[in-house]
Amino acid sequence: MSLAVAFGDRLHAVAHRILRDTHLAEDATQHALLAIWRDLPQLREPARFEAWAYRVVVRACYAEGRKSRAWAPNLRLLETDEPMASDATHSVHDRDQLERGFRRLSVDHRAVVVLHHYLDLPLSQVAQVLDVPEGTVRSRLHYAMRGLRAALEADARPTAQGVAQ
Repeated sequence: MSLAVAFGDRLHAVAHRILRDTHLAEDATQHALLAIWRDLPQLREPARFEAWAYRVVVRACYAEGRKSRAWAPNLRLLETDEPMASDATHSVHDRDQLERGFRRLSVDHRAVVVLHHYLDLPLSQVAQVLDVPEGTVRSRLHYAMRGLRAALEADARPTAQGVAQ
């Protein structure tokens, strides 16, 4: 029980960053914790628990991601009439752009970005967690960053509707 409490929050944070949805992340975390509890006796190297647990939660995220593809809400923040401080507005706008760009990435790409940039794992350890070659991790990270850049650039371009006004 203390293991779930101690490590559950970190697993949930990883799941939330990969899935970008609180309810899906809760489901993935719950499935991961159950799998960890069930399979813990088979863990041969206790020193590798953390990497193994991250692998379990990433796989649970993949499963939840496949389930949610059938219906995914597309919510947008509406502007309010209330004036906001310009610094806060830019910060919210930047976070919103990053969020939209991140949501456009596949779950595979999000997993690599979260494990490498959020958990600060070296690429070799990300490869171990995902159980893929390190070259695959490098490729996924490259394409994820390229996809994020493209999404941010596309959002920054003026639309035909915005130009006509």
